[in-house]
Amino acid sequence: MTNGNYQYELTQKLSFVRYGGTEQELKAAKIILAEIEKIGGKAELMDFNVPAFEIHRCSMAVAEPYEKPIACAPFGLGGDFPEGIELRPYYAARGVEEDYLGMESLEGYLVMIDSPTPEAYKLMIEKHASAFAVIQGKHYDPHAADNLYLRPLRPKFLKHGRLPGFVITAADAADIIRSGAERIRIETEFTETRHTSRNVIAFIPGTESRGEEIVVTAHYDSVPVGTGSWDNATGSATILWLYKHFLENPPRRDMRFIWCGSEEQGLLGARAFIEQNPQEVEKIKFCFNFDMCGTVLGANTLFVTGKDDLVSYARQYCREVGFSAEISKIVHASDSAAFADKGIPAIGISRRTNTAEIHTVHDTMAPLCPKSLALTADFAIGMMERVINSAVLPVELGMPDDLIEVLNKRFRG
Repeated sequence: MTNGNYQYELTQKLSFVRYGGTEQELKAAKIILAEIEKIGGKAELMDFNVPAFEIHRCSMAVAEPYEKPIACAPFGLGGDFPEGIELRPYYAARGVEEDYLGMESLEGYLVMIDSPTPEAYKLMIEKHASAFAVIQGKHYDPHAADNLYLRPLRPKFLKHGRLPGFVITAADAADIIRSGAERIRIETEFTETRHTSRNVIAFIPGTESRGEEIVVTAHYDSVPVGTGSWDNATGSATILWLYKHFLENPPRRDMRFIWCGSEEQGLLGARAFIEQNPQEVEKIKFCFNFDMCGTVLGANTLFVTGKDDLVSYARQYCREVGFSAEISKIVHASDSAAFADKGIPAIGISRRTNTAEIHTVHDTMAPLCPKSLALTADFAIGMMERVINSAVLPVELGMPDDLIEVLNKRFRG
Protein backbone atom coordinates (compact mmCIF):
# COMPACT_ATOMS: atom_id res chain seq x y z
CA MET A 1 0.00 0.00 0.00
CA THR A 2 1.16 3.52 -0.81
CA ASN A 3 1.46 5.87 2.18
CA GLY A 4 1.30 9.04 0.08
CA ASN A 5 4.11 10.85 1.88
CA TYR A 6 6.39 10.82 -1.16
CA GLN A 7 3.68 12.33 -3.36
CA TYR A 8 2.78 14.90 -0.72
CA GLU A 9 6.39 16.02 -0.22
CA LEU A 10 7.00 16.26 -3.96
CA THR A 11 3.77 18.27 -4.30
CA GLN A 12 5.19 20.65 -1.70
CA LYS A 13 8.44 20.97 -3.67
CA LEU A 14 6.49 21.90 -6.80
CA SER A 15 4.15 24.33 -5.06
CA PHE A 16 5.22 27.64 -6.54
CA VAL A 17 4.09 29.67 -9.56
CA ARG A 18 5.46 27.87 -12.64
CA TYR A 19 3.72 29.46 -15.61
CA GLY A 20 4.52 27.91 -18.99
CA GLY A 21 7.59 29.32 -20.71
CA THR A 22 9.08 30.94 -17.60
CA GLU A 23 12.19 30.26 -15.56
CA GLN A 24 9.92 28.98 -12.78
CA GLU A 25 8.52 26.32 -15.10
CA LEU A 26 12.07 25.29 -15.98
CA LYS A 27 12.87 25.09 -12.26
CA ALA A 28 9.94 22.71 -11.78
CA ALA A 29 11.07 20.59 -14.75
CA LYS A 30 14.53 20.26 -13.18
CA ILE A 31 12.97 19.17 -9.88
CA ILE A 32 11.11 16.41 -11.71
CA LEU A 33 14.25 15.40 -13.62
CA ALA A 34 16.23 15.21 -10.39
CA GLU A 35 13.58 13.03 -8.75
CA ILE A 36 13.54 10.65 -11.72
CA GLU A 37 17.32 10.29 -11.59
CA LYS A 38 17.20 9.85 -7.80
CA ILE A 39 14.98 6.76 -8.11
CA GLY A 40 17.16 5.26 -10.85
CA GLY A 41 15.27 6.40 -13.92
CA LYS A 42 16.16 8.49 -16.93
CA ALA A 43 14.30 11.35 -18.62
CA GLU A 44 14.82 14.16 -21.09
CA LEU A 45 13.48 17.63 -21.76
CA MET A 46 11.60 18.35 -24.97
CA ASP A 47 11.60 22.06 -25.84
CA PHE A 48 8.81 23.82 -27.72
CA ASN A 49 7.88 27.45 -28.33
CA VAL A 50 4.81 29.14 -26.88
CA PRO A 51 3.29 32.49 -27.88
CA ALA A 52 3.89 35.14 -25.25
CA PHE A 53 3.90 38.87 -24.65
CA GLU A 54 5.64 41.40 -22.48
CA ILE A 55 3.23 43.89 -20.91
CA HIS A 56 4.51 47.46 -20.63
CA ARG A 57 1.45 49.07 -19.08
CA CYS A 58 -2.19 48.37 -18.50
CA SER A 59 -4.83 50.41 -16.67
CA MET A 60 -8.60 50.83 -16.67
CA ALA A 61 -10.82 53.36 -14.91
CA VAL A 62 -14.30 54.81 -14.96
CA ALA A 63 -13.98 58.26 -16.58
CA GLU A 64 -17.62 59.47 -16.59
CA PRO A 65 -19.80 60.47 -14.76
CA TYR A 66 -17.39 59.76 -11.92
CA GLU A 67 -13.77 58.62 -11.65
CA LYS A 68 -12.73 55.30 -10.18
CA PRO A 69 -9.86 52.86 -10.97
CA ILE A 70 -10.76 49.34 -12.11
CA ALA A 71 -8.50 46.37 -11.39
CA CYS A 72 -7.73 44.54 -14.63
CA ALA A 73 -5.36 42.19 -16.41
CA PRO A 74 -4.99 42.03 -20.21
CA PHE A 75 -5.37 39.24 -22.73
CA GLY A 76 -2.19 39.49 -24.75
CA LEU A 77 -1.96 39.26 -28.55
CA GLY A 78 -5.42 40.70 -29.16
CA GLY A 79 -4.42 44.32 -29.51
CA ASP A 80 -3.60 47.33 -27.36
CA PHE A 81 -4.34 51.03 -26.85
CA PRO A 82 -0.95 52.71 -26.33
CA GLU A 83 -2.48 56.17 -26.73
CA GLY A 84 -5.45 55.36 -24.52
CA ILE A 85 -9.14 55.20 -25.42
CA GLU A 86 -12.51 55.86 -23.81
CA LEU A 87 -15.30 53.33 -24.45
CA ARG A 88 -18.90 52.87 -23.41
CA PRO A 89 -19.52 49.78 -21.23
CA TYR A 90 -22.07 47.19 -22.33
CA TYR A 91 -22.95 44.00 -20.44
CA ALA A 92 -23.69 41.08 -22.78
CA ALA A 93 -23.80 38.22 -20.22
CA ARG A 94 -23.50 35.10 -22.43
CA GLY A 95 -22.28 37.02 -25.46
CA VAL A 96 -24.87 35.44 -27.78
CA GLU A 97 -26.88 37.19 -30.49
CA GLU A 98 -29.88 37.68 -28.17
CA ASP A 99 -27.73 39.78 -25.85
CA TYR A 100 -27.32 42.39 -28.61
CA LEU A 101 -30.93 42.82 -29.73
CA GLY A 102 -31.35 46.21 -31.35
CA MET A 103 -27.59 46.83 -31.64
CA GLU A 104 -26.22 46.79 -35.17
CA SER A 105 -22.68 47.75 -34.18
CA LEU A 106 -20.54 47.47 -31.03
CA GLU A 107 -17.98 49.99 -32.25
CA GLY A 108 -16.97 52.25 -29.39
CA TYR A 109 -18.06 49.73 -26.75
CA LEU A 110 -16.25 47.74 -24.09
CA VAL A 111 -18.33 44.53 -24.02
CA MET A 112 -18.45 42.77 -20.65
CA ILE A 113 -19.18 39.02 -20.84
CA ASP A 114 -19.33 36.19 -18.32
CA SER A 115 -17.35 33.62 -20.31
CA PRO A 116 -14.88 34.04 -23.20
CA THR A 117 -16.18 31.37 -25.59
CA PRO A 118 -14.94 31.30 -29.19
CA GLU A 119 -18.52 31.88 -30.36
CA ALA A 120 -18.92 34.97 -28.19
CA TYR A 121 -15.53 36.29 -29.34
CA LYS A 122 -16.40 35.73 -33.03
CA LEU A 123 -19.67 37.60 -32.62
CA MET A 124 -17.93 40.57 -31.01
CA ILE A 125 -15.51 40.68 -33.94
CA GLU A 126 -18.38 40.58 -36.44
CA LYS A 127 -20.16 43.40 -34.62
CA HIS A 128 -16.97 45.50 -34.53
CA ALA A 129 -16.63 45.72 -30.74
CA SER A 130 -13.71 47.91 -29.69
CA ALA A 131 -12.68 45.76 -26.70
CA PHE A 132 -14.05 43.14 -24.33
CA ALA A 133 -13.75 42.33 -20.62
CA VAL A 134 -14.32 38.90 -19.06
CA ILE A 135 -15.91 39.00 -15.61
CA GLN A 136 -14.17 36.79 -13.07
CA GLY A 137 -14.73 35.67 -9.48
CA LYS A 138 -17.40 36.40 -6.88
CA HIS A 139 -18.63 39.87 -5.98
CA TYR A 140 -17.91 39.21 -2.28
CA ASP A 141 -14.34 37.89 -2.68
CA PRO A 142 -11.87 40.33 -1.03
CA HIS A 143 -9.01 38.64 -2.93
CA ALA A 144 -10.68 38.90 -6.35
CA ALA A 145 -8.18 41.44 -7.71
CA ASP A 146 -5.31 39.16 -6.65
CA ASN A 147 -6.69 36.46 -8.95
CA LEU A 148 -6.44 38.55 -12.12
CA TYR A 149 -3.50 37.47 -14.24
CA LEU A 150 -2.06 38.03 -17.71
CA ARG A 151 -2.89 35.44 -20.35
CA PRO A 152 -2.60 35.24 -24.15
CA LEU A 153 -5.59 34.87 -26.45
CA ARG A 154 -5.53 31.36 -27.87
CA PRO A 155 -5.28 30.61 -31.60
CA LYS A 156 -8.92 29.45 -31.87
CA PHE A 157 -9.91 32.99 -30.87
CA LEU A 158 -7.32 34.83 -32.93
CA LYS A 159 -8.32 33.07 -36.15
CA HIS A 160 -11.43 35.29 -36.09
CA GLY A 161 -9.37 38.48 -35.73
CA ARG A 162 -7.71 40.55 -33.05
CA LEU A 163 -9.70 42.22 -30.30
CA PRO A 164 -8.19 43.84 -27.18
CA GLY A 165 -9.38 41.96 -24.11
CA PHE A 166 -9.18 42.20 -20.33
CA VAL A 167 -10.22 40.39 -17.18
CA ILE A 168 -12.00 42.37 -14.45
CA THR A 169 -13.54 41.39 -11.13
CA ALA A 170 -17.24 40.69 -10.62
CA ALA A 171 -17.37 43.44 -7.98
CA ASP A 172 -16.07 46.07 -10.42
CA ALA A 173 -18.35 44.85 -13.22
CA ALA A 174 -21.39 45.04 -10.94
CA ASP A 175 -20.37 48.53 -9.80
CA ILE A 176 -20.01 49.72 -13.41
CA ILE A 177 -23.56 48.58 -14.18
CA ARG A 178 -25.14 49.56 -10.87
CA SER A 179 -23.59 53.04 -10.78
CA GLY A 180 -24.37 53.89 -14.39
CA ALA A 181 -20.79 54.34 -15.60
CA GLU A 182 -20.86 55.88 -19.07
CA ARG A 183 -17.22 55.98 -20.15
CA ILE A 184 -14.32 53.62 -19.36
CA ARG A 185 -10.76 54.84 -19.91
CA ILE A 186 -8.27 52.15 -21.04
CA GLU A 187 -4.53 52.31 -21.62
CA THR A 188 -2.54 49.23 -22.52
CA GLU A 189 0.63 48.39 -24.43
CA PHE A 190 2.51 45.14 -24.94
CA THR A 191 5.14 43.53 -27.17
CA GLU A 192 4.64 40.11 -28.74
CA THR A 193 7.39 37.53 -28.23
CA ARG A 194 8.01 33.78 -27.93
CA HIS A 195 9.03 31.77 -24.87
CA THR A 196 10.44 28.26 -24.51
CA SER A 197 8.40 25.71 -22.60
CA ARG A 198 9.31 22.09 -21.95
CA ASN A 199 7.92 18.61 -21.54
CA VAL A 200 9.68 16.12 -19.28
CA ILE A 201 9.62 12.67 -20.90
CA ALA A 202 10.57 9.27 -19.48
CA PHE A 203 10.24 5.84 -21.10
CA ILE A 204 9.94 2.34 -19.66
CA PRO A 205 10.34 -0.51 -22.20
CA GLY A 206 7.88 -3.36 -21.92
CA THR A 207 8.95 -6.92 -21.16
CA GLU A 208 6.96 -8.09 -24.21
CA SER A 209 6.99 -5.00 -26.40
CA ARG A 210 4.56 -5.37 -29.29
CA GLY A 211 4.80 -1.89 -30.68
CA GLU A 212 1.95 -0.91 -28.37
CA GLU A 213 2.56 1.97 -25.99
CA ILE A 214 0.63 3.35 -23.03
CA VAL A 215 1.12 7.06 -22.30
CA VAL A 216 0.78 8.53 -18.81
CA THR A 217 0.35 12.29 -18.61
CA ALA A 218 0.09 15.13 -16.10
CA HIS A 219 0.82 18.81 -16.56
CA TYR A 220 3.34 20.39 -14.21
CA ASP A 221 2.83 24.06 -15.10
CA SER A 222 0.48 26.40 -13.25
CA VAL A 223 -1.35 29.66 -13.80
CA PRO A 224 0.47 32.83 -12.62
CA VAL A 225 -1.38 33.06 -9.27
CA GLY A 226 -1.44 30.70 -6.28
CA THR A 227 1.02 27.86 -5.84
CA GLY A 228 -0.71 25.43 -8.20
CA SER A 229 -0.58 22.71 -5.56
CA TRP A 230 -3.83 20.93 -6.42
CA ASP A 231 -3.68 21.98 -10.08
CA ASN A 232 -1.47 20.24 -10.86
CA ALA A 233 1.52 19.57 -8.64
CA THR A 234 -0.55 16.67 -7.27
CA GLY A 235 -0.90 15.00 -10.67
CA SER A 236 2.79 15.51 -11.42
CA ALA A 237 3.78 13.95 -8.09
CA THR A 238 1.36 11.07 -8.60
CA ILE A 239 2.71 10.01 -11.98
CA LEU A 240 6.26 10.22 -10.65
CA TRP A 241 5.25 7.71 -7.96
CA LEU A 242 3.67 5.56 -10.69
CA TYR A 243 6.85 5.83 -12.75
CA LYS A 244 8.81 4.54 -9.73
CA HIS A 245 6.38 1.64 -9.31
CA PHE A 246 6.66 0.52 -12.94
CA LEU A 247 10.45 0.86 -12.89
CA GLU A 248 10.42 -1.65 -10.04
CA ASN A 249 7.64 -3.75 -11.61
CA PRO A 250 8.35 -3.77 -15.36
CA PRO A 251 5.18 -3.62 -17.49
CA ARG A 252 4.31 -5.96 -20.33
CA ARG A 253 3.85 -3.07 -22.77
CA ASP A 254 5.96 0.03 -23.33
CA MET A 255 5.09 3.01 -21.15
CA ARG A 256 5.82 6.67 -21.78
CA PHE A 257 5.45 9.24 -19.02
CA ILE A 258 5.02 12.88 -20.03
CA TRP A 259 5.02 15.78 -17.59
CA CYS A 260 3.45 18.34 -19.92
CA GLY A 261 4.38 22.01 -19.94
CA SER A 262 2.06 24.93 -20.74
CA GLU A 263 -1.17 22.97 -20.35
CA GLU A 264 -2.81 26.03 -18.85
CA GLN A 265 -2.25 27.91 -22.12
CA GLY A 266 -4.19 25.43 -24.24
CA LEU A 267 -2.67 21.94 -23.79
CA LEU A 268 0.43 23.21 -25.60
CA GLY A 269 2.84 20.63 -24.20
CA ALA A 270 0.74 17.61 -25.15
CA ARG A 271 0.03 19.09 -28.56
CA ALA A 272 3.73 19.82 -29.13
CA PHE A 273 4.65 16.21 -28.29
CA ILE A 274 2.10 14.93 -30.79
CA GLU A 275 3.28 17.33 -33.50
CA GLN A 276 6.97 16.56 -32.97
CA ASN A 277 6.63 12.77 -32.59
CA PRO A 278 4.13 11.45 -35.16
CA GLN A 279 5.78 8.01 -35.35
CA GLU A 280 5.65 7.58 -31.58
CA VAL A 281 2.02 8.69 -31.46
CA GLU A 282 1.10 5.89 -33.89
CA LYS A 283 2.24 3.38 -31.24
CA ILE A 284 0.15 4.86 -28.42
CA LYS A 285 -3.00 2.83 -27.77
CA PHE A 286 -4.19 4.25 -24.45
CA CYS A 287 -3.72 7.32 -22.22
CA PHE A 288 -3.95 7.67 -18.45
CA ASN A 289 -4.08 11.30 -17.34
CA PHE A 290 -3.81 12.74 -13.83
CA ASP A 291 -5.04 16.25 -13.16
CA MET A 292 -5.92 17.44 -9.64
CA CYS A 293 -5.65 14.65 -7.07
CA GLY A 294 -5.31 14.36 -3.31
CA THR A 295 -7.96 16.59 -1.72
CA VAL A 296 -9.10 15.56 1.76
CA LEU A 297 -12.73 16.23 0.84
CA GLY A 298 -14.32 15.41 -2.49
CA ALA A 299 -15.28 12.61 -4.84
CA ASN A 300 -13.04 10.35 -6.88
CA THR A 301 -13.66 11.07 -10.54
CA LEU A 302 -12.89 9.17 -13.74
CA PHE A 303 -13.09 11.14 -16.98
CA VAL A 304 -13.58 8.57 -19.73
CA THR A 305 -12.83 9.78 -23.24
CA GLY A 306 -13.75 6.92 -25.52
CA LYS A 307 -16.53 4.59 -26.54
CA ASP A 308 -19.23 3.18 -24.28
CA ASP A 309 -17.32 -0.07 -23.76
CA LEU A 310 -14.56 1.90 -22.03
CA VAL A 311 -17.14 3.43 -19.69
CA SER A 312 -18.41 -0.06 -18.88
CA TYR A 313 -14.87 -1.31 -18.37
CA ALA A 314 -14.07 1.51 -15.92
CA ARG A 315 -17.35 1.06 -14.03
CA GLN A 316 -16.88 -2.70 -13.70
CA TYR A 317 -13.30 -2.32 -12.46
CA CYS A 318 -14.39 0.16 -9.80
CA ARG A 319 -17.00 -2.34 -8.60
CA GLU A 320 -14.50 -5.18 -8.50
CA VAL A 321 -12.05 -3.29 -6.27
CA GLY A 322 -14.65 -1.36 -4.26
CA PHE A 323 -13.58 2.08 -5.45
CA SER A 324 -16.28 4.75 -5.29
CA ALA A 325 -15.97 7.09 -8.27
CA GLU A 326 -18.09 9.36 -10.38
CA ILE A 327 -17.58 8.22 -13.98
CA SER A 328 -18.17 10.74 -16.75
CA LYS A 329 -17.94 10.15 -20.50
CA ILE A 330 -16.46 13.46 -21.54
CA VAL A 331 -13.61 15.19 -23.33
CA HIS A 332 -11.57 16.08 -20.27
CA ALA A 333 -10.15 19.61 -20.54
CA SER A 334 -6.66 18.32 -19.86
CA ASP A 335 -3.67 16.80 -21.68
CA SER A 336 -5.53 13.59 -22.54
CA ALA A 337 -7.78 15.58 -24.90
CA ALA A 338 -4.88 16.13 -27.30
CA PHE A 339 -4.34 12.35 -27.51
CA ALA A 340 -8.07 11.67 -27.76
CA ASP A 341 -8.09 13.96 -30.79
CA LYS A 342 -5.88 11.32 -32.43
CA GLY A 343 -8.38 8.60 -31.57
CA ILE A 344 -6.52 7.39 -28.48
CA PRO A 345 -8.88 6.29 -25.65
CA ALA A 346 -8.17 7.92 -22.31
CA ILE A 347 -9.08 7.76 -18.66
CA GLY A 348 -8.47 10.82 -16.50
CA ILE A 349 -8.09 10.02 -12.81
CA SER A 350 -8.87 12.90 -10.49
CA ARG A 351 -10.46 13.98 -7.24
CA ARG A 352 -12.95 16.85 -7.35
CA THR A 353 -14.42 19.04 -4.64
CA ASN A 354 -16.27 22.34 -4.39
CA THR A 355 -14.47 23.11 -1.12
CA ALA A 356 -11.19 24.05 -2.84
CA GLU A 357 -10.25 26.36 -5.71
CA ILE A 358 -7.96 26.34 -8.72
CA HIS A 359 -6.62 29.22 -10.83
CA THR A 360 -6.72 31.50 -7.78
CA VAL A 361 -4.46 32.48 -4.89
CA HIS A 362 -6.32 29.84 -2.87
CA ASP A 363 -4.79 26.90 -4.77
CA THR A 364 -2.37 25.88 -2.01
CA MET A 365 -1.46 22.76 -0.01
CA ALA A 366 -4.28 23.40 2.48
CA PRO A 367 -6.95 21.04 1.02
CA LEU A 368 -4.52 18.15 0.36
CA CYS A 369 -3.31 15.17 2.38
CA PRO A 370 -1.03 12.11 1.88
CA LYS A 371 -3.87 9.64 2.53
CA SER A 372 -5.94 10.94 -0.39
CA LEU A 373 -2.93 10.97 -2.69
CA ALA A 374 -2.21 7.35 -1.73
CA LEU A 375 -5.83 6.39 -2.44
CA THR A 376 -5.55 7.66 -6.01
CA ALA A 377 -2.14 6.06 -6.56
CA ASP A 378 -3.20 2.63 -5.32
CA PHE A 379 -6.33 2.62 -7.48
CA ALA A 380 -4.36 3.83 -10.50
CA ILE A 381 -1.69 1.16 -10.13
CA GLY A 382 -4.31 -1.58 -10.11
CA MET A 383 -6.22 -0.28 -13.11
CA MET A 384 -3.08 0.53 -15.09
CA GLU A 385 -1.54 -2.90 -14.47
CA ARG A 386 -4.73 -4.54 -15.66
CA VAL A 387 -4.66 -2.54 -18.92
CA ILE A 388 -0.92 -2.53 -19.56
CA ASN A 389 -0.40 -6.22 -18.79
CA SER A 390 -3.56 -7.52 -20.50
CA ALA A 391 -3.29 -10.17 -23.20
CA VAL A 392 -5.34 -7.91 -25.47
CA LEU A 393 -6.04 -4.25 -24.79
CA PRO A 394 -9.58 -3.80 -23.43
CA VAL A 395 -10.66 -1.20 -25.99
CA GLU A 396 -9.79 -0.33 -29.56
CA LEU A 397 -8.67 3.00 -30.94
CA GLY A 398 -11.32 5.49 -31.96
CA MET A 399 -13.84 7.97 -30.60
CA PRO A 400 -17.65 7.99 -30.75
CA ASP A 401 -19.31 10.61 -32.91
CA ASP A 402 -20.48 12.76 -29.99
CA LEU A 403 -16.94 13.11 -28.63
CA ILE A 404 -15.49 13.67 -32.11
CA GLU A 405 -17.83 16.64 -32.40
CA VAL A 406 -16.57 18.04 -29.09
CA LEU A 407 -12.93 17.44 -30.06
CA ASN A 408 -13.40 19.15 -33.42
CA LYS A 409 -14.95 22.14 -31.69
CA ARG A 410 -12.14 22.29 -29.13
CA PHE A 411 -9.23 21.99 -31.53
CA ARG A 412 -10.63 23.32 -34.79
CA GLY A 413 -13.90 25.06 -33.93
